Amino acid sequence: MGYLRESDVVVIGGGIIGTAILRELSKYDLKSVLVEKEPDLATGTTKANSAILHAGFDAPAGSLKAITNVRGNALYHILENQLDLDIKWTGSLVVATDEEELATLTELLERGQKNGVKDLAILSPEEVLKKEPNLTQKVTGALWAPSAGICWPFQAAVAFAQCAVQNGAEVLTNCRVEKITVSDGRVQEVVTNQGVIKTKYIINAAGVYADEIAKLAGDSSFTINPRKGEYILFDKTATATMVEGVVFPTPSKKGKGVLVCTTTHGNTFIGPSAEDIEEKDDAGVTVNGMEKIITLARKLVPSIPLGAAITEFSGLRAVSDTGDFIIREAQVKGLIHAAGMQSPGLTAAPAVAEEVVEIIRNSDLRTVLKANFKSVLPRKIIFERLSRQKQAELIAQDKKYGRVICRCETVTEAEIVNAIQESCGARTVDGVKRRTRAGMGRCQGGFCGPRVTQILARELDIPITEVLKERKDSHLFYEKFSGKEGEL
Repeated sequence: MGYLRESDVVVIGGGIIGTAILRELSKYDLKSVLVEKEPDLATGTTKANSAILHAGFDAPAGSLKAITNVRGNALYHILENQLDLDIKWTGSLVVATDEEELATLTELLERGQKNGVKDLAILSPEEVLKKEPNLTQKVTGALWAPSAGICWPFQAAVAFAQCAVQNGAEVLTNCRVEKITVSDGRVQEVVTNQGVIKTKYIINAAGVYADEIAKLAGDSSFTINPRKGEYILFDKTATATMVEGVVFPTPSKKGKGVLVCTTTHGNTFIGPSAEDIEEKDDAGVTVNGMEKIITLARKLVPSIPLGAAITEFSGLRAVSDTGDFIIREAQVKGLIHAAGMQSPGLTAAPAVAEEVVEIIRNSDLRTVLKANFKSVLPRKIIFERLSRQKQAELIAQDKKYGRVICRCETVTEAEIVNAIQESCGARTVDGVKRRTRAGMGRCQGGFCGPRVTQILARELDIPITEVLKERKDSHLFYEKFSGKEGEL
C-alpha cells in the first residue's frame, strides 16, 4: 500500500476534541490532517450529549478537568463570534431538595471558587423558583453559576474543522485507522483503509476507542470504559411547562445526575442516565433507562409532559481508569493522548487543544505561527430566523430558498444544498439534519426525510441506493432484483 500523503501531525478522531485540536494546529506552519472512520464528523459522543458549557465548579481543584473546563468556558466566549457558534449563556442551577444536599452546594461553591469560577452564589428557594417556577416546591436552595451556557455541539465540531481547513489543514472521513507503525520507539506511519500517512506526530482523540488506538502503537497504559447516557427530547411546546435554562440535581459520585435542560433551538430534554457498559458501539435506548430518567427528572420538575416527547437517544461517554482527562505524550515518541474526555469534555475542548499543541510546540517539531491565520468563518444563513423582508430578498436571489423541505423547522432547499456543498459538508441524511435541523422537528423527518435523500443523491451525484442515514452501511434504500441481471 502506497503513501496517501505525508503529514507533520495526524489527528485521529473527528469529534469535538479532535476538531478543536486540528484548528489549534492550523495556527502553525504545519501539515496537519484529521482522520475520521465514519462518513461524517462528530458522530460519536459529540452528537449525543447534554450540550452544556459548564462553569467549572464540579471537577476537583487542580485536576485537568477543572483547569481545562474553566479555560475552555472562557475561550468559547471568544470563539462564539469568530466561528458563528450557536451558544446561549443561560447560566445553570444545581438544585437541592433537602438540608444534606444544601450542604453539598456549599462544597461545590467552595470548589468552584478554588477553580476560578466567577460569580457563583447560593440562592434561596424563593430566588430559585423565581428563575424556574416549574421546579418542585421542595427546593431548599440552588447553586447559581451565571457563566454556564448551552451550545450546539455538532455545529461547534464542524466549525472547528472548517476553520482548520480554511487554514490549510485536511479532513479525511471514511478513513479508518488499521495500524500504527512504530520504529526505534517512535511513530512513523498511520495505516488506514485509504492508504498510509507518513507522519511525525499522532494525536489520539478517538473517544471511547482511544485505548484501542493507543494499543496499536504498543501503549497499554490506560483503559477507556464506555458509560451510556440516555435522553428524552421534547417538542418546543414543552418548554413553557418545564425549564428555560440548565437545571441539575445535586451530583452523586457517578456523575452530575439526570438534569432538565433547554437547547439552543428551543426544545427541552431530560437525562442522561449513567450505565457502565462493555460494548463501545451500544447506543441503544432501553425501557429501564427511560423509566429511570423520567423518575429522576420528576424530582426536579414534577409535571413532565411526556405527551410532548418526540424522540429518545443515547450517547457514550469515554470514562478513563485514571478518573481524569489524559493529556500527555506516550512512552512511544510522537504519540500524544487526548483521552478520557467525558464531561466536561465539550466545554474543555478548546483548552485541551491548547494543552496538546503546547506539547507539540515543546517537541522537536519546528512550529512557527502563521502570520495570516484566518480565525473567522462566514456566517451561515438560517432562513427561519430572518425577517420576512430578508427572506423575500433571499428567495428573489435564489428560488431554492422559497422551497421549504422541512416544515417543522422551516428549513429550505437552499440551506440543505449549502450544507452539502460547504467545506466538511454533509454526506448523509443525519449529516444534513445536524447541520440544518431538517428532520429534528415534531415529525422527526417523516415529511422531509425522502426529500433530503433526493437532494443528497442529486448534489453528490450518486444513486439513491448509495445515500446513507449516518454510518457506513446505513443505507435507506436497497435495489430489489427481479431475477434478471441489472433489472430493478
